[in-house]
Amino acid sequence: MPGFRTGTAWRDVPERYGTWATLHTRFRRWAADGTVDRMLRTAQAEADTAGDIDWLVSVDSTVVRAHRHAAGARKRGSAPRPSAGPEAA
Repeated sequence: MPGFRTGTAWRDVPERYGTWATLHTRFRRWAADGTVDRMLRTAQAEADTAGDIDWLVSVDSTVVRAHRHAAGARKRGSAPRPSAGPEAA
């Protein structure tokens, strides 16, 4: 099951939708069997057909965190590798 995260606690869902435990169980079941994905694709297709979606994508890299090794930091005990580029003067 993909990791869904909204930042909202299940216990904060309005009571008119049922108990939070029932909603949580139903959501997990629907996410596992693909129902959530199908509902999202259907809603997107309908909105796209109606012209309600602007498919411009923007990524704000200021919120993307990378592990220090992904940034090129040396690992403990490893010696720097010589560059294949021209020597700096």
